[in-house]
Amino acid sequence: MAPPSRHGHAVAAVLPVLLIILLPFAAAIGVNYGTKGDNLPPPATVAKFLANRTHIDRVKLFDTNPDIVKAFAGTGITVMVTAGNGDIPTLGTKDGAAAWVAANIAPYYPATDISLVAVGNEIINTADNALIGGLVPAMRTLRAALVAAGYRRIRVSTPHSLGILSVSSPPSASRFLDVLDRTFFAPMLEFLRKTKSPFIVNPYPYFGYNGDTIPYALARRPNPGVLDPGTGITYTSMLEAQLDSVFSAMKKLGFEDVDITVGETGWPTKAEPGQAGVSVADAAEYNRYLIGEASSGSGTPLMPKRTFETYIFALFNENLKPGPIAERNFGLFQPDLTPMYDVGLMKDTGKSASAPAPAKAVNASAAVTKRDSESEAAAPAGEAKAPAQSSEEKKDSTKATSPAPSEDGESSEPSEGEPAGEKKPEEEEGDDTAATTTPAGDGDSPETAAEGDGAKESEGKNNPHGGSSEATSVMLSVPFMLTIALSALVLHL
Repeated sequence: MAPPSRHGHAVAAVLPVLLIILLPFAAAIGVNYGTKGDNLPPPATVAKFLANRTHIDRVKLFDTNPDIVKAFAGTGITVMVTAGNGDIPTLGTKDGAAAWVAANIAPYYPATDISLVAVGNEIINTADNALIGGLVPAMRTLRAALVAAGYRRIRVSTPHSLGILSVSSPPSASRFLDVLDRTFFAPMLEFLRKTKSPFIVNPYPYFGYNGDTIPYALARRPNPGVLDPGTGITYTSMLEAQLDSVFSAMKKLGFEDVDITVGETGWPTKAEPGQAGVSVADAAEYNRYLIGEASSGSGTPLMPKRTFETYIFALFNENLKPGPIAERNFGLFQPDLTPMYDVGLMKDTGKSASAPAPAKAVNASAAVTKRDSESEAAAPAGEAKAPAQSSEEKKDSTKATSPAPSEDGESSEPSEGEPAGEKKPEEEEGDDTAATTTPAGDGDSPETAAEGDGAKESEGKNNPHGGSSEATSVMLSVPFMLTIALSALVLHL
């Protein structure tokens, strides 16, 4: 056998270096921007910092605060805004939805790249039957109002806690809450499928671990993991088990093709005195793992090679949040924009916080403080259940009118800032101009072709992995860049 060429050795040697250099820029990572603090920097300062100093390319807001939404205009950062729980009844009417769009979207879009409107936050956890029954109709009517106004690119969804699962462990046995699975989740998932919008979940290993399962929650390797006897898979990451539990519940209803977005997940740097598994090092370890998973495209055991659009909780520590100490200490950055720890999010890494020391041994008898009424997915027997992350603020709407839609539910003219004549993606539900009154039936109009716009797609349209086309283009550019670099190397050698 002929000896391997020195060219081959050179390529093999340089490839890992190139991957280390290029892969961090392939990550599409988002952050939750909460405002329950009296020491936070101005929105304009925050937006400029994120755009110029970090690799964060998307933010999720808990309201439609005009100062924050305007601050992200022209930054290249996509924004998910939230219509508060209290807006749901209004959004269920055609006039109310049109007025909400006129007040909360029209003044800012497309200068601010609003990618998705989240209708409410963790509605199932409210146990409010009126809100639960009105959510899907509100989503449909809001989508129709957005289309009528010409904002077809803006998707509509709603975030869920893991309390939506009646069975969460093992992942293969997971299913949605009884009764609501067919009357609530099936119509919602049908809407999301037709509009190519993601199913948003908020998985928190932090709220599901105990002193014995810290390595599993932090996805430290090696750890014994948790066996799913239904599939024979041993999960060594609680986050992957949680996501597969949601996937299994969706699959049981026939909606395994709908994308999943991680709306919130994170780990605090501080908690109750003596609590196991909470430190700067632990938070850095979890979020470093999370960012790596979000950018790797490796997926989960039941969803291999999927990329999940992911929003870390949270941008800042918020000193006015009620509840346990941890609630005020999930932040990636301090109020002066200094990183709490280095997880590779800074562009100018020389100014980043230094990496924390390895986590000290923890007290296995100390258990994490829990929030109420949320079940945790795929946790070992005896594990704590995950609580809800409540919605932060609500935004009132003012009444306005929208352009008259054509017969297919679309505005006959493009909206301001959305150029006409460009290739359209397939249009979906939400283009009807009236909403149903109950979530049991879908009330959907047939799918029609829709006009697209020239701006980047942010919520998984034509992307099977649920990431934005911006993120996809960056990811696709990595092999191209590697090819160019390797070709230059081989020619040089």
